Amino acid sequence: MKEKYICVHGHFYQPPRENPWLNKVEIQDSAYPYHDWNHRINAECYRRNSASRIMNSEGEIEEIINNYARMSFNMGPTLLAWMKNEAPESYQAILDADKESQERFSGHGSALAQAYNHLIMPLANDRDKETQVIWGIEDFKSRFNRFPEGMWLGETAANTSTLEMLAKHGIKFTILSPYQAKRVRKIGTKEWEDATDAKVDPKKPYLCKLPSGNEITLFFYDGPASQGVAFEGLLDNGERFADRLKGQISENDEVELMHIATDGESYGHHHSFGEMALSYCLHHIEEEEDVQLTIYGEFLEKHPPQYEAEIIEDTSWSCYHGVERWRSDCGCNTGGNGDWDQKWREPLRNTFDWVRENLITLYEEEMKKFTDDPWRVRDKYIHVILNRDQENVASFLRENIKKELSEEEKIKLLKLLEMQYHAMLMYTSCGWFFDEVTGIESMQDVFYATRAVQLAEEISGKNYEDDFVKLLEKIPSNIPEYGNVLTAYNKFVKPMALDMIRIGAHYAVSSLFEEFPTEVSLYNFSAAVKTKYYYEAGKQKLVIGRTEFRSDITWEKVDISYAVIHLGDRHLFGGVREYMGAEALEKLHNTVAELFKKGNIYEIFNIMDDYFGNHNYSFWHLFRDEQRSIMELVMENTFKNAEGAMQILYENSYPLLQAYKEINMEAPDRLKSPVSTVVNTRLMNLLKEEKFNLVKFERQLRSAELIDVDLDAVTLNFLSDKRLDSLMEILKEHPDDIDTLKCVNELIDILKDGPIQINRWQAQNIAYEIREESFSDFLKKSESGNDEKATEWVEAFRELEGKLNLAVI
Repeated sequence: MKEKYICVHGHFYQPPRENPWLNKVEIQDSAYPYHDWNHRINAECYRRNSASRIMNSEGEIEEIINNYARMSFNMGPTLLAWMKNEAPESYQAILDADKESQERFSGHGSALAQAYNHLIMPLANDRDKETQVIWGIEDFKSRFNRFPEGMWLGETAANTSTLEMLAKHGIKFTILSPYQAKRVRKIGTKEWEDATDAKVDPKKPYLCKLPSGNEITLFFYDGPASQGVAFEGLLDNGERFADRLKGQISENDEVELMHIATDGESYGHHHSFGEMALSYCLHHIEEEEDVQLTIYGEFLEKHPPQYEAEIIEDTSWSCYHGVERWRSDCGCNTGGNGDWDQKWREPLRNTFDWVRENLITLYEEEMKKFTDDPWRVRDKYIHVILNRDQENVASFLRENIKKELSEEEKIKLLKLLEMQYHAMLMYTSCGWFFDEVTGIESMQDVFYATRAVQLAEEISGKNYEDDFVKLLEKIPSNIPEYGNVLTAYNKFVKPMALDMIRIGAHYAVSSLFEEFPTEVSLYNFSAAVKTKYYYEAGKQKLVIGRTEFRSDITWEKVDISYAVIHLGDRHLFGGVREYMGAEALEKLHNTVAELFKKGNIYEIFNIMDDYFGNHNYSFWHLFRDEQRSIMELVMENTFKNAEGAMQILYENSYPLLQAYKEINMEAPDRLKSPVSTVVNTRLMNLLKEEKFNLVKFERQLRSAELIDVDLDAVTLNFLSDKRLDSLMEILKEHPDDIDTLKCVNELIDILKDGPIQINRWQAQNIAYEIREESFSDFLKKSESGNDEKATEWVEAFRELEGKLNLAVI
């Protein structure tokens, strides 16, 4: 058999979106109906690639496979960290795929590591390069339980010093664009061949001999085929995709590796059902006799490089000008805004470089008090980032700092290391990739820089912000209303910046609406309630108390006193300050409680001003998710009153809408609008109810169809999917639950060909799993002729297979 190989690599990555003060992604309305873009892309891509469909000639699902186990892939460490907490099913499927791939590919895993937070390595200083590689390796080892053979570089951006760093730390290979090759030759020969302008043969591995004497293997991916996935519709048809890859292989007897490198999000997010085209392609190649599916590690073991290569310095896969896209107005952009420029890129990088250099000085000065090797300690800080458990952090400090530390010193050390963490996150490449500096990607990097500056000020007592702000003012925006980044900073970043008192304010306001236990975790903070008094009078609520807070990140503590009054709706007024002492708190409580009972609200405001001064907070100081949930809570009565009024309009309008329908005349919007509101609200509430009433749901849906009411398709589709999934989860736990099985069939029937569309993806997965694990048992019982329930179950499940488009086996 000719040794012809094919490998598909997917670079799966999203920029970190966490609020730097909370380590949590807050709600993003643009991702609706999902909470945020990470959740949305997970649903459209990451999850789907873990259970992708192989269809038969009838268009039915014949097999469900994990694409990750058959391809080469890297997953950004910051994305995996989010996924572990927020999308555990996807996370586990990815880990399982790597184990499965080792069985398929001669002991080599399909997962590769990635330089930690996707900064542009050639533009980083040597210390940051090294930390990025070490953190990428350690993050990978903690998840996949093995050392990574290869490492992906953000934007494939490389230079010799970057390759040296990979080789120094034991990385065997990396993947580059064919346009990054400079020259090649067969090992042992003297004459070099020019490889510029992608003249390199991508079907060979190349050894890169480095000045240090170390070596690393380079795989230059096939450019045209990779571009075909992204821009030429190769994912519209899995067979055409497979044929394109096979078509690149020659008929000679040489060993060849046809491989492509692509954005992983192409498979399902950028291209709907792209994951199915990929699974068909991989499955098809796997069954071919003249080619073999492989991954880089396996291929490298079987076929070490026979050629060597040198690279062009400071190049990447997405900038024609090398790495200028991340430091200058080179002309590379995402398009669509022809009159915009990217003159902001250079001053943005200069600003961050200023932050970095000042923080290096501070870090070294302060860390010398604790260690002779501050940068080695930073390299090891990844073990804290991976596990913030208090005992693990304490162990880290004991192992790396050879002296007894006071509590204040521990806090300072953790702040210094966290400062360095954010000083690297601020260089995440996405901040320069797009067209406008006030976009969410660039502003996210400004968030990280701001957090680093804040920590530096807390550590040193020195003012860094004034100079930082002056530099932001010099960064131009293409949007006239901003003018420069400082305007966006004041609008978006400054209000988000938190200190311990602001955390206390969030807790105090939230405690009016949520009953917190005595000990509670709040994002990355721990709270211990010491004293709490709560009063309620109709719509009005009052809470007064004392709570101690501790940061799980820096171990910083604060003891606060607070008083918050809610007058109904969104009207909140509160005061928060460091603990005022038992006597003062008791006096405040007695005075304010008495006034509250008498209804003397405005006197309470005066008292609170006396006790709290300018430390006043309101609804607007809540974090975004709690703002949303508490707004819904405080407006509940308003909604109920509105629904009551709408109900009357609905009852009066429904017959009129029927009449319009019967005479084939378009009803006026002012008549349809209240009816649409009521119908949509009813359907949503029915889908959200803990105990689902299928009869009521069908009745309401049919009445909506009778009068052609406008349904909120996005929300109802999403909620219907969740309801179907929840029923299927019940069936997964109790496969013999015939009532749930019948309910699933009825729900799918009700929604069939109607205005609400369900994607059935998770239902298909669960049904496929139930069939694999339980169907044969029920079938045997049914065929025995003595078990009517089993026969009923088999018939109902066969019906479900048809509804879910599963090929009947």
